[in-house]
Amino acid sequence: MRVILAETAGFCMGVSLALKRLDGLLESRPDGPICTLGPIIHNPQVLDMYARRGVRRIDGPGEAPPCATVVIRAHGVPVGVERTLADLGVQVVDATCPKVKKAQLLIERQAQRGRTLLLYGEENHPEVQGLLSYASTEALVFGEPEELEGRLDPGRDYVLAAQTTQDKEVFQRIKDYVQARVTRTVPVLETICDATRVRQEEAIAVARRVQRMVVVGGYESGNTRRLAKVVAEQGVPCVHVETAAELNPADFAGCETVGLTAGASTHDKTIEEVRALLAAL
Repeated sequence: MRVILAETAGFCMGVSLALKRLDGLLESRPDGPICTLGPIIHNPQVLDMYARRGVRRIDGPGEAPPCATVVIRAHGVPVGVERTLADLGVQVVDATCPKVKKAQLLIERQAQRGRTLLLYGEENHPEVQGLLSYASTEALVFGEPEELEGRLDPGRDYVLAAQTTQDKEVFQRIKDYVQARVTRTVPVLETICDATRVRQEEAIAVARRVQRMVVVGGYESGNTRRLAKVVAEQGVPCVHVETAAELNPADFAGCETVGLTAGASTHDKTIEEVRALLAAL
């Protein structure tokens, strides 16, 4: 079977940088244990690999063992968590994606001007929780444009931003919606990462050329789930898997051409295993 692989499938810049920092720590062999605060990225296979190399995952600052080196994940953490780590005296390595860090600082600057944050994103996602911590004023988080219906005060000072992995086209519709209903000028922070836009555009282009699509990446990965969603919206049958072992050959019976893309936290090795299996069908 012919497989068309999207050009930018796999690790984005932020994920690559975070893992390089973790690899550098492992090579330098610090005296104490190495921990990540939460999953450094949303990819179970990569997390298992680092666990076998001795990296421990903790879910809160209080779990950090003495003399530990704590790595802040690519998604970032709430500002209060960073302060707690500093107070504990542990060694902190900040592996927050530069795009996320920029979004945090832009939101903080607007909050200092008294503006209410309108944040397009997944409320329970760790990146969103971190972004919200920089909005010292009231904030409204929403996952769909329709959730804003009846919730905007026309005379209020707002600032609009988005989780870095959200859909850029949907964000444009949200901008138009907000600006049409608020009398004051609403600053718009362009916080969506270009890597997200490029992946989605490539996935759409590939989906229009094939009979089926496969999206590879962690089930907890928001950007991977959105890739699967934009592909499905093209009317092409789509399957989202974490590994090649999850593929069912029967799903591709009679299929001559299949498209393949992957989320920003998917390892090249996993992508190649899926590609090889599909090509062999």
